[in-house]
Parts: sequence; structure tokens; C-alpha cells
Amino acid sequence: MYIILAWRNIWRNPRRTIVILLAVIIGVWSMIFLGALMRGMETEMVRNSISTLTGSIQIHHRDYRNDPVVENSMDGIDKLDQALSTILGQDALWAKRIRVNAIASNARHTGGVTLVGIEPEKEAKISFIGKAMVSGRFLLAEDKNKIIVGKAFLKKFNTKIGNKLILMSQDTQNEIASKAFRIVGIFSAESQAVEKQFVFVPISQASKMLKMGNSISEVSIMLPRLDITGKKETRAAKKLIAAINDDTFVIETWQQLLPMIKAYLKMSGFFLYIWYFVVFVAMGFGIVNTTLMAIFERMREFGLMKALGMRPFQIIKGVVTETFFLLVLGILAGNILGFLSVAAIARNGIDLSALAAGAEMWGIPRKLYPEIWAQDVAVAGLVVLVLGLLVSLYPAFKAARFTPTQAMRKN
Repeated sequence: MYIILAWRNIWRNPRRTIVILLAVIIGVWSMIFLGALMRGMETEMVRNSISTLTGSIQIHHRDYRNDPVVENSMDGIDKLDQALSTILGQDALWAKRIRVNAIASNARHTGGVTLVGIEPEKEAKISFIGKAMVSGRFLLAEDKNKIIVGKAFLKKFNTKIGNKLILMSQDTQNEIASKAFRIVGIFSAESQAVEKQFVFVPISQASKMLKMGNSISEVSIMLPRLDITGKKETRAAKKLIAAINDDTFVIETWQQLLPMIKAYLKMSGFFLYIWYFVVFVAMGFGIVNTTLMAIFERMREFGLMKALGMRPFQIIKGVVTETFFLLVLGILAGNILGFLSVAAIARNGIDLSALAAGAEMWGIPRKLYPEIWAQDVAVAGLVVLVLGLLVSLYPAFKAARFTPTQAMRKN
């Protein structure tokens, strides 16, 4: 009986019902749409940060992070390879690197860089560098004295493909090692700082220059699917730690390597739920005001119900049931509108190139692709439904207090 009466009552005044529905639909839509934008930004920030030589997990010598010099390199690579193959399986990818600070110079300029010795074929699959080439060619494992640099580096040093570049760094014998390389390729990155900082050579050439033998600076691991919560990476890291069982190696996830990104993710999630609350407050006032108008217009109806023996609780139940129908309809329509809006934008993304200078500082991508999370949809729906029912109790109690005498005086 309550369901039938509530459904009929909400359509007795279609205009008022549509006003409430529009308020709920717009509120839910804004929650879904903004949430999708923020989640898409978070995912792209993490993906860009991970692909910029971080990976899902990294393995270093225990002292390397504090002092990234050749003395703090890793030996016993066979043990690492065996553990990685056993624990990670075929879906995961990993590559070895030599990474040291160096001085780059040519006839015009001198500046500090990070020299990265890579395994070209493997590195191309786990980091941005494999898809970042804009001119020239990528490195080959058999290359000798070849180097690739960033676009911003090229401009800073006023050089070009085919020119020579001298790199200097300290080798394992505490002597200054220098080697001439010829530029064969130019890469582009999301950040100009990355383009200026990193230069890449084959790992064999870096090892020869620094007299490192079979030692390496780090192993970067890329797991098959990105998990911005970091739970999957944490589980994999714990398994590796147990399998290697050697305190010489330190195994860290991207959340440990990128504390700023981790802090931003926590902060953005907190602000997203604040936004949900703010939207609901605005929507809640509309629900209460419109429902109160309907209650006072139906005063004679509620007085008659009381005269016929209906209890106050039953009147409250009827009013809350009406609000429940309105909220459910608004949530469903708002979700559909939100999904369609996100789907329309997600095809081509949102171009943020005009804001590249400001966005670069936080690693925000130049193209933003919205992404809907099931938990955000569920939270938005629950916030609107639960809090909407709570605020509807005020007009419901008002209706329950009407007496037959008050109803008779109502014109």
C-alpha cells in the first residue's frame, strides 16, 4: 500500500517532481563526472611517473638510494634473475640499468646529467623511452659510442643528431672516466626536466666506461596491470623479499619511490569526498524546500489521514517512501547521464596542452582521459540516498504533526 500510494503521490504534481529529479540528477551527474576526471588524472599521473624510469618495483643496493655512486652497485645478478623469473612469471617485465650522475659537454656547453645505461630491447617495453623517439633512431644492444638525448637537452646544448657529446663520471677505481658518444636519436617526454636530465646509452658501453664489469645500479620491474592503490605491487615486493632473502638488496614499490605521488592520491581522494558532501548540501536544501511545499499543500490530506486513524509513524513512512522513489530515479538517471558524458569525452580525451607549463610540475598529462571507478559510483549513490532520506525526515515529521483541527482550518 505504501509503495502504491507513494508512487501515485509523487506524480500528482509532475512539475514539482521534475524539479526535485533535476536537482538530484545534476548533483549525481556532477559527482560522477568530476570523480571520473580526478580518477583519470590520478591514473595518468601514476602511469607517467612509473614509466619515467621508476617501474612498478625497483631493486637497488641498500646504500644506493642515499648515495647513487658506482660503489653502491649490485653484484650477484644471477640470483636476482632466478628469483624474478620464479616469482613474477611471464607477464611481468624487467630490465637492468646502470644509472650514475655525470657531466655532459660539447664545444659550447657543459652541464650535469644522469647517465642511464639500458638494455635497449627490454627497456623499450617497460619505460617511456620505447615510444618517445621523435627523431633519429633508438639504441641497439650492439651499438658502440651511441647516445640518445631529449629535445630540451638538444636545445640547451645547441647540438643536433650526428654531433659528438663527451660524458664524464667517476668509475669503480675512483678515477674520472670520460667517453665520447655520437647522438643518434632524440626523445620527447611529458616533462622538459626529464628531457634535460636523462641521456641513454647501451648498458654494455656504460659498464665499459665505468669499469663496472657485471655490476648494475638497479633492476626496474613493470607488472602487467597498473594498480594505483599499490596493493598488487606490495604483494609482489614481499614475495621477492622472501625469495631473495638477502639484506644487501632493497626492494621498493613505486609508492615508496614516489612519496609525492602517494601523498597526492590520498589528498585527491579526500577532496573528492568533500566535493560529494558539498554537492549534496546544495541538493539537500532543494529536496527539503520542495518537499516542505508539498507537505503544506497536502495539509488537509494528512489531517484526514490522522482523523481516519493513521498513526504519525505511518505518515512519516509514506513521506520517506515518496522521497526514496525520487532519489532512486534521480540516481539512476544521473548515473546514466554521467556514464554517457564520460564515454563521449574519453574517446579523444581532454587536451591540456595550453596548461602544459603549469601541469608539468605535478606530472599531469597533456591529455586527460576520464575514468569511472565503481567505488566512486557506489559512494556517490549511497551519499545521495542515505543523506537524502535523512533530510526528508524533517518534512515527514512536519506532516506527522498536523492535526485534524489544523487541517480543517486550511483553506
